[in-house]
Amino acid sequence: MAQTLLKVSGLQVAYGGIQAVKGVDFEVREGELVSLIGSNGAGKTTTMKAITGTLPLAGGTIEYLGKSIKGQGPWDLVKQGLAMVPEGRGVFTRMTIAENLLMGAYIRRDKAGIGEDMERIFAIFPRLRERKDQLAGTMSGGEQQMLAMGRALMSRPKLLLLDEPSMGLSPIMVDKVFEVVRDVYAQGVTVLLVEQNASRALALADRGYVMESGLITMAGTGKDLLADSRVRAAYLGE
Repeated sequence: MAQTLLKVSGLQVAYGGIQAVKGVDFEVREGELVSLIGSNGAGKTTTMKAITGTLPLAGGTIEYLGKSIKGQGPWDLVKQGLAMVPEGRGVFTRMTIAENLLMGAYIRRDKAGIGEDMERIFAIFPRLRERKDQLAGTMSGGEQQMLAMGRALMSRPKLLLLDEPSMGLSPIMVDKVFEVVRDVYAQGVTVLLVEQNASRALALADRGYVMESGLITMAGTGKDLLADSRVRAAYLGE
């Protein structure tokens, strides 16, 4: 069996006096694409923030590569091969596209490899090459999402966390985002995908978890969850 990269056990997160995550267990094994789906407010983004150290834990443990990462910030985790594309993209708006991508490689010292990876990102996202000297803040939401994904890939992650990558995008851009997620996964990057677009997320996933009101309520293969009548009724409008 493949190595477990990420193991979340009994995770609890509270903020503003609200228990947003109430004891969540799940894992992501090496080479998998795992989707975490649920409606808005289910606790998905809160869970991702807890994993990456931007929200404190109220209880439970988070292990990456078999070791606790409690209290570590995003910069520590990137050095260990765990990168996240946050909800809302978080690009550096006053920096150019090329500068944003280089920020993704700030932990690296292999100049030739960084150059090769820039070319790889530009091949995946030709629009970024065309506009590489443009300020990121002047780009559309879809272009910023491409940039945020490209920047995360510049760190050469073992595990890529994607938080709502299709949110607020046009149908064409949503197609592009899911195409890129599939390609990144096919190249051997393990992916944890948090997504409201349940049908698209589960269609890609090896395994999936359904989150409701701060709890995992269902788990299974992506295919099985996609065929489950409860999932179809709750998330696919059927």
